[in-house]
Amino acid sequence: MANKKILIIEDEETLQRALTQYLEEENFEVFGAMDGEKGVEMVKKEKPDLVLLDIILPKKDGFKVLEEIKQDETTKNIPVILLTNLESIDDIQKAFDKGATTYLVKSEYKLEDVVKKINETLK
Repeated sequence: MANKKILIIEDEETLQRALTQYLEEENFEVFGAMDGEKGVEMVKKEKPDLVLLDIILPKKDGFKVLEEIKQDETTKNIPVILLTNLESIDDIQKAFDKGATTYLVKSEYKLEDVVKKINETLK
């Protein structure tokens, strides 16, 4: 079976690198984008099996990215896990309303927990 493709849209370089390394060790094929615009482009081009998405991003925020992924016929079924520092009920509700699969608050999850969520989502 081919490795599952994960796109990480995250502007925090350290986290982007750590997630990439961790996911590659778990045999995922990993792509990264540092801003929302590039993220949307890469989703359309690469058609990943899952998107890991931050909300606070340069050029286009995660909510807008999520909206664009879910409105496009070719990408609307790709699961999107939000991984962010925003933890208000309003943000969480907004994310699910726009089609997020899961919402994780960065401070509450270790890398291995994030990977576990990804694996559960892709089953």
